[in-house]
Amino acid sequence: MWTHLVRRLQPVFVVLGLVFIAFLLRSQWEELQSHPWQLNLAWLAGSALFLLLAWAVEIALWRHLLFLLGGRLPYAPAVRIWFLSAIVRYIPGNIWQPLSMTLLCQRRGISPEATLTSVVLYQVLIILAVAPLAAIYFWFTGNWGLFTDLLSQATPWLIAAGLLPVVVFLVRPGWLIDMINCGLHRLHRPALASGLSRGQLVWVLIMAMADWLLWGVSFATLAFALNIYSPAEMWALAPHLVAAYPVAYAIGFISFITPSGLGVREGAFYVLLAPLLGGGAVTAIALAMRIWTTAGELIAAGASMLLHRQAAALAVPAADAPVELADAGELHKRLT
Repeated sequence: MWTHLVRRLQPVFVVLGLVFIAFLLRSQWEELQSHPWQLNLAWLAGSALFLLLAWAVEIALWRHLLFLLGGRLPYAPAVRIWFLSAIVRYIPGNIWQPLSMTLLCQRRGISPEATLTSVVLYQVLIILAVAPLAAIYFWFTGNWGLFTDLLSQATPWLIAAGLLPVVVFLVRPGWLIDMINCGLHRLHRPALASGLSRGQLVWVLIMAMADWLLWGVSFATLAFALNIYSPAEMWALAPHLVAAYPVAYAIGFISFITPSGLGVREGAFYVLLAPLLGGGAVTAIALAMRIWTTAGELIAAGASMLLHRQAAALAVPAADAPVELADAGELHKRLT
C-alpha cells in the first residue's frame, strides 16, 4: 500500500524537484548575472575524461558483482547494457532501469535473480562507500556547509553513525546476501547460494571509493571550467568539491522521492558549498553537472544503439537490443 502510494506521488515529487531548482535559480539570479563566467575548454575536457573513467570503473564494479553471483558478461556488452538501460532512468518509479538491465542480461543467459541482486548490491555498496570518504572529509574540515554551526559539535557522533553500517557489513559480509535472499523469499523466488567474503567486500568498497573520487574530480574540474579561480583558490576548493559530489549524490539517492535525486541532489550541493562558493556559483555548477552527465549518458546510449544496429546489419544476434517498457512491465509482474 505504501509502495503504491509512493509510486503515484512520484510525478508530484518530480514537479516539486523542478520547482525547487527554479526557486534556486530565481533566488540567485542577480548573482548569476553579475558573476564573471567563462568556459575553459581544457578544464572541460578534463572533466569529460574523468567522467568517462568513472563510468568505466562503475561498469567494471557492477560486472564484477554480477560475476560473483554467477553471471558472466563480457565488458563490451556490459557497457552497452549499462547505457541502454540508463535511457529509462528518469521515468518515475525507480524500477525501470534495473528491470531493463535484467531483461538485457536475461537475453544473454543470465538469471533475473542474479542481475537484480547485482544491481541491488551495486547500489548498496556504492552508497556504503560514500561513508568513509564523507567521514574523512567532515573530520578534517569540519565543514557542514550551511549547517556547520548546528552540527559541528556532533561531528564525531555523526561520523560514527555513518560508518556503522560499513563496519557491520565488514564484520558480517554474509548479511548482505542474507537480506537479499529474505526479499527473494518473500517474492517466492529462489535464494542465491553465492555470498561475499570479507576480502571481496573490501575490494568492492575500494573500487567504489575510487569511482567516487573520479566523479568528484570530474565535478571539480567542471567547476573550474565554468569559473575563474586562481591556482591557490583551486587547491583550496578542490577537496570540498571532490567530497561534495558523493555526499550530495547519496543524499539524493536515499531520498527515493524523485528520479536520480532530481532537486534533492542540487539542494545538497547548495547546503554544502554555498558558504564556500556563493549561492549563484553553486546553483550553476550543480545544474551544469546534471546536464553534463545526462548529455553524456544520452550520447553513450545513442552510440550503444548505433553499435547494436550495426551488429544487427551484420546478422549478429540482438542480445542487447533496447528493452521495450512493455517487456520490462511484464518482467516486473513475474518477479512480484
